[in-house]
Parts: sequence; C-alpha cells; structure tokens
Amino acid sequence: MNEPIQDLLRELVNTPEIEVSDIPKLDLYMDQVITLFENTLEQTKRNADDKLLTKTMINNYTKDKILQPARNKKYSPEHIIQMVLIYHLKQSLSIGDIKTLFQSTLHQDGVDLWQVYRDFLEHKGEQSRQIEMQMNEQIAALERVDNEQERMLLTVLALTHHANIYKRLAEKLIDQLK
Repeated sequence: MNEPIQDLLRELVNTPEIEVSDIPKLDLYMDQVITLFENTLEQTKRNADDKLLTKTMINNYTKDKILQPARNKKYSPEHIIQMVLIYHLKQSLSIGDIKTLFQSTLHQDGVDLWQVYRDFLEHKGEQSRQIEMQMNEQIAALERVDNEQERMLLTVLALTHHANIYKRLAEKLIDQLK
C-alpha cells in the first residue's frame, strides 16, 4: 500500500496551478474565465464531471460581495486571482468564512492582490514539499500494521485528523476577524 499512496501524494503535490504568467493581462468574458479554470485546473477534479467554476458560482460570489462585480460583463486579471483564491479556500471553508476573510483583508486598501497571489503560490510550493516529507514519514510508521484494511482506515483517519486541525485553526483565525 505504501507505493500507491506515495504515487497519489506525488500527483497531488505536483498538481498544476494557475500561475501569474497564465493570467491574461486583459479582461475576459465569463466563459473565457471558466475555460481558463477548466483547462488549467482540470487535474484537481475528483471526478471528470465535476465543475471547477460555473456562471452560477461567479454570480453568487458577486451577489455575496466576495467577488467584485464585473465591468462591462468582463473580468479583470484581479477578478481571476480572486476566483482562484476562492476556489482554493472553498475546499475547506464556508462561503461565509471566505466573505469575512476577504472583507477583512483582501478588500481593504493597501492590499497588493498580485503580491498576495505570488506569495501564496510560493508558499504553497514550499508547503507541498513539507507535506510530502511528513506524509512519507507517517506512511512508513503505519507499515507496522499488517492488516491492509486497518492500515487504510488508519491512514485516512490520520489524514482527516490533520485536515480537521488545519481547518479548525483557519476558522478560529477568521472568527477573530469578525
């Protein structure tokens, strides 16, 4: 079981991202934004039929004041960055938490969205390498369990425990912004 998990982990760590250089320096229509997400982040889908971004999602983000309204039905490069950040955050946080976070941070004067995004991508890369090393250690530690089903269950329990701690910490930080 060790090798298949390490292969999956390697695949997740090396998942493509919408890089700064991938973001067009001109405004895009909604369909073009959705196509950018689908083409670049397709590997992040759990199932082939999953939608990464839809017109309804974009309209709801705008209605909830998480995303700034489009100008002349076009979305700026800054809109795209905001949508990428929302995409990442909504994997773990509620839309309400994302709204609180953005209104208390990203939507404030003096926040350099482009720099935040560059720093996020850099930190994400470093974090991915650290996670890969930590997970390899945990996988090796669980090899002592002979029963394959028990080992799988323990692995999933350990992963969800980590995810829950990180999620709860993020929620508590957001609660302090309210």
